Amino acid sequence: MRRNFLRATLGALAGLVVASATPAFAQSAPTKIRFTLDWRFQGVHSWYYLAQEKGYFKAEGLDVTIDQGEGSAATVTRIMSGAYDAGFGDMNAIIQQAAARPGEQPVMVYMIYNQPPFGIVTKANGPIKSVKDIEGKKLGGPAGSATTRMFPAFAKANGIDASKVEILNMQPNLQEQMLIQGQVDGSLIFTLTSYMNLVGMRQDPDKDFRWITFGDHGIDVYSNGVMVSQKLVKENPKAVEGLVRAVNRAMREAMANPAEAMKVMTKVEPLFDASIEARRVQYAMRTVMIGDEVRKNGLGDVDDARMTRAIGTVAEAFSLPRQPAASEVFNRSFLPPRAEREAPALTN
Repeated sequence: MRRNFLRATLGALAGLVVASATPAFAQSAPTKIRFTLDWRFQGVHSWYYLAQEKGYFKAEGLDVTIDQGEGSAATVTRIMSGAYDAGFGDMNAIIQQAAARPGEQPVMVYMIYNQPPFGIVTKANGPIKSVKDIEGKKLGGPAGSATTRMFPAFAKANGIDASKVEILNMQPNLQEQMLIQGQVDGSLIFTLTSYMNLVGMRQDPDKDFRWITFGDHGIDVYSNGVMVSQKLVKENPKAVEGLVRAVNRAMREAMANPAEAMKVMTKVEPLFDASIEARRVQYAMRTVMIGDEVRKNGLGDVDDARMTRAIGTVAEAFSLPRQPAASEVFNRSFLPPRAEREAPALTN
């Protein structure tokens, strides 16, 4: 009898353990996040896949699906449509949407391109020798590209009549090819994309091409970073914090050893040129990712005064109905502590 009583008691306790464990298990199910890139696979996307490969997303309770993009500005509209929860895209497109549809725009939570990689590349022996030569010429650029979207601001800042510039919509993978073939006089590009694409095409980007960067011609704005939907911020701030923490961790690792990080990308895309893409990461670090401001504030953050000026630049250039506050478009509350966001030293 005593043995039967013990069996019954133990059985009841086991049932209670299972019953109590079931809800806890359900609550620990990972949060699904649909994440869109700005472009096709490049070395500067390696940290997202590294975070996935090494389980950094999983450790934060996240199940992240990563898709290729159609342009930095398109990332914003993809998130606003509800198709994606987060992505890597352009701050200036957020500003435009915040002015037109306040409260619906995504919020950037981790700045990556501290300097804008927007520019125009022309052939050194082509008809565009200076900024003023752009009028009356034909430029090529994808409609969803942040550079194409920012061209009116660039034109206004430099006294160019944008109506006298023909913009040919083209696929991003054709930009350098069509420029080389003379089908356009210049291409509206991301410098860090086109520069390395030309290297991959066995061109000399320094000798045979001329680069007109927006940042050097009156457009002191921020560019790409990690953004999230308003819905995700409100409903699951812990998921946003975990996403940012995982990306920050993986990005620092990728910057410290780009060649190693590219091994992950070759698993994603077998045709991935690891050597070229490792150089792209290093080029990005030197030109758009790490400068005095980042060394001071750490990776992921911005300077509030500069952000306010940048918003004013965009608002004026696009005749926006209102000028959003910096807090509407950038939220630093999800950033890891400053000690965890130290920028790596640059090497030649």
